[in-house]
Amino acid sequence: MKWRSLDESSAQSDARPLREILAERAELIAKYVPAETQAVHAGAIAELKERRLADHVLRPGTTAPDWELQDHNGALVSSSDLLTKGRLVICFIRGRWCPFCVGQMEAMNLMLSHIQEAAATLVAISPQTVRQSFFMHDQHKLRFPLLSDAENTVARSFGLTYRVPASQESVYRRAFVNLPFTNGDDSWELPIPATFVIDRDGTILWASANEDYTVRPEPVDIVLACRS
Repeated sequence: MKWRSLDESSAQSDARPLREILAERAELIAKYVPAETQAVHAGAIAELKERRLADHVLRPGTTAPDWELQDHNGALVSSSDLLTKGRLVICFIRGRWCPFCVGQMEAMNLMLSHIQEAAATLVAISPQTVRQSFFMHDQHKLRFPLLSDAENTVARSFGLTYRVPASQESVYRRAFVNLPFTNGDDSWELPIPATFVIDRDGTILWASANEDYTVRPEPVDIVLACRS
């Protein structure tokens, strides 16, 4: 139920562009994961793209919903409190079991000081339980809050949620990706990965969302959005 980097001793300091890190992980999957399993995942992504799910997420210029969620230690964190300090960066991820989410979080961890220098706060939101968020935060030495979005309530308000297709659910079950256990509900719902930069008044300044979970925005672009 977790992804370990090939070399965990260097994972925290891998300063390559995120696209290179994720491409390397995709190559390893292509090498070691059975072709029929890869086809199921590719089909699930194609189905989401056909639905154009990313076209329906909240766009720049709209107002972000308010929320209050538990962090990896169980403490309540509210968007309104965070926005009193400056701009807010929110990364919506699938969970600690996803190697692409892990790669993104480690890359964002390296950019945290630049985000803070831009007077912004970084948080990540996933449907996994507080306990799973704690494990992810601890394992990957993350220095920003991981928030637990029970039943994808916040992700749904941003227009990000979908139900995992039955064929992909079967693959996940065989691979011991037990979403009902990890997320604490039986919905088999996930958010598509997305990142938002929100101004102090709640206006979304910048947004990136993709139905393909192997694609994430470059952290440097997120920093530039915080500075704009």
